[in-house]
Amino acid sequence: MRLMNRPGISGKPLWDDGWLQHAHRLASPNFGPRPPSTVVDLMVLHSISLPPGVYGGHYVQDLFTNQLDWALHPYFGQIEGLKVSSHFYIQRTGELWQFVSCNDRAWHAGASHYRGRDNCNDDSIGIELEGLEGDPFEAAQYATLQTLCRAVIQHYPIAHIAGHEHIAPGRKLDPGPGLDWALLQQTLGLSAQCFPANVGHK
Repeated sequence: MRLMNRPGISGKPLWDDGWLQHAHRLASPNFGPRPPSTVVDLMVLHSISLPPGVYGGHYVQDLFTNQLDWALHPYFGQIEGLKVSSHFYIQRTGELWQFVSCNDRAWHAGASHYRGRDNCNDDSIGIELEGLEGDPFEAAQYATLQTLCRAVIQHYPIAHIAGHEHIAPGRKLDPGPGLDWALLQQTLGLSAQCFPANVGHK
């Protein structure tokens, strides 16, 4: 039975038109329709912090909803005008946000290629982890990530999980070596074939 048919804690279905009930919903204008007949079979993991290495606050949420005040920090001037989004964002505390319905195309991958296909935004679900490339993530983030991945996998035909660094090599480095891929594989009970070949599976 798919999770979509199971009630959540409040008795409501876990999914509502691509929105996960247990995530904080903050709709982004940065999205579009997926191409016809798209099979959503990839999850892409990212890391993000604004400014880089600074955690907490609301700047990531502001970025994804086009509300970021570019004048607040010198770094923001370097990304001024950027319009991006991700489906999900997991803060250091484990708090989960959703910005785009998983039925729609979020703008998280950019120029990309994986499992023989270009334009990974078309058929992937993007998950941002609050962090800096290479730094370790918090136990609370792993707990939320594992729960989120299970929910997504039971609702969409996910066959692959990769990092931004794997779908845009040479251009992106996140989430970097701080992500414990072996732990994620073990807790999800997935085959190593679902993950990139070079992430050190146990």
